[in-house]
Amino acid sequence: MPGAESEFTFELRVCQWAERHWPPERSLPDDRTALVARQLGTRGRRWDTLVVECDSDALAARAVFGSDRLDSDLLHVVRDAPGEWAFYRDALPHPGYPWRYVREAIHTAEERGIVETRRAGNRIEIRRKWHYPDWVHRVIAIENKPDLDASAARRLADQMERDVALSLADEVWVATRATGESVEPALLERLPVEVGLLAFDSEAGTANVAWHPNSLDVDAPGTRIEERPAGNAHDESAARFEYVDAEWKREKRLEIAERAYERGWRAYVGTMRPDCRHFELRERAGDTLPWCAAKGHSPTARECSGSCPEFTPEPPAWRTRGWPIEGGPGKGFRRLLDRQRDRTRRP
Repeated sequence: MPGAESEFTFELRVCQWAERHWPPERSLPDDRTALVARQLGTRGRRWDTLVVECDSDALAARAVFGSDRLDSDLLHVVRDAPGEWAFYRDALPHPGYPWRYVREAIHTAEERGIVETRRAGNRIEIRRKWHYPDWVHRVIAIENKPDLDASAARRLADQMERDVALSLADEVWVATRATGESVEPALLERLPVEVGLLAFDSEAGTANVAWHPNSLDVDAPGTRIEERPAGNAHDESAARFEYVDAEWKREKRLEIAERAYERGWRAYVGTMRPDCRHFELRERAGDTLPWCAAKGHSPTARECSGSCPEFTPEPPAWRTRGWPIEGGPGKGFRRLLDRQRDRTRRP
């Protein structure tokens, strides 16, 4: 694969490494498994790679609720639905917002077949079908910076400090391309000491720990830094921040994990054009990566679009050949990645 790989390709390779080898330098207990996703987070912060360490049995039990995520409204319903029929307002804790939104969530849950409902006069009664399991153990955030020079480190340090202060993730890491030097140059940059550093070898598809992270206190209130002074003689403004309580963090972590369960990291094919005749999946050091035969490199999601000047739809004959690629190579790629994504949900 000639030329330096893009940050997007580096990110996919880190995801594949994490799916196979997380955690670095040790093994998960036999009753744990790792679920990997990418480009997830909160409204104000999106992480490149997310690793959710799960209880294996509880993750398998989560499957009865379907492969689609449960958002905050649905979680409010399925987690608190009673074992016996009850009026929904009596059964569920007050949501902190109008009850009409709860009714909408109940109807959605019924349509998805994850709660039972019935009418008792003008009242809606609900009953749970299954117990929602406590399947999320730890949440690990990884920021991917293949070329972590001094200027990139300065820009990244501020965001890492915010991640540490909020402590929404149990651990925060930075993954960068390994240089082969005795001391990785990234260790000399001013990143918070709480942040771990992974040196990823792009040729071998392996990673080594250059710096171990601190475990963050996710069960304690966090600090959201909203604005901070620039730190020079011309900026005397005060920092602005707010505290977030532990309950908000618990709920947000579960919502993020639900999105990771739905999406997985292989969802990148949903934003690309596998129906282009130039789109391929190629293997490198055990990693399966998108490849553009027209451009001769692994494209980014932005490159691989219908507006690409090289985009050429698959010939109709490709989509009507039947076995072994029924529907054409593009649909075959989607099915392959969807099967691999589904496999990670079922340990």
